[in-house]
Amino acid sequence: MFDRVRKAYERFRDAMRARSRPGGEGRPEKESHGGGKRTHNLFEAAAAYVSACAEDDQDRIDEAAGWVSPEALSFGVNELACRAVIALARERDESPRTVARELLGLPPA
Repeated sequence: MFDRVRKAYERFRDAMRARSRPGGEGRPEKESHGGGKRTHNLFEAAAAYVSACAEDDQDRIDEAAGWVSPEALSFGVNELACRAVIALARERDESPRTVARELLGLPPA
């Protein structure tokens, strides 16, 4: 899985370098319901990126990776992971450490 993330990051980095050159495209935007254009925030990007990874949808992975900088995406994915582990820990009445290790298939600490 980390190999897929690394490859997606490399593709995104290369695309961002191409956009920063003269004649490159601008930052991707999407239409809002009001008809104007707006940019995505890092939490929208993280949610779209993680859900696309879970569904193994490379087109959506690439699209979400282009919405924000790699650093912002990394922060958003980290925040999403923390919140998900906390929610599962509360639901299971277990510690976040136990849940995280279980999700990753690691032996109990």
